[in-house]
Amino acid sequence: MLRPPVESAQYTSFRFTTHLVDADIDASIGTVGDALDNALMESTIGLYKTELIKPGRPWRSLAQVELATAEWVDWYNHHRLHSALDYLPPNEYESMFYAHHQPDQQALVTV
Repeated sequence: MLRPPVESAQYTSFRFTTHLVDADIDASIGTVGDALDNALMESTIGLYKTELIKPGRPWRSLAQVELATAEWVDWYNHHRLHSALDYLPPNEYESMFYAHHQPDQQALVTV
């Protein structure tokens, strides 16, 4: 008999877990093969609701929410300063990270 997940909307993904491990994000809970901890995502959703959804009420249409969400995501990634990222926007911090962590280029060998 299959048991239901703890949360009805619980989502796990091996690919997502691999991405988190590659980014050196440590698990605070969870088991091998799950999505580690969803606390980061929950805090981002909380910010989204606090900074956009609640102040923007009443929303008149789904299209209005979708457009506002796209604009918020752009602002969040390109302009919002994050204390955990040395007060840089995420895209700038990520660019700096990858500029300093490029894998060694290996010569291609053809046979």
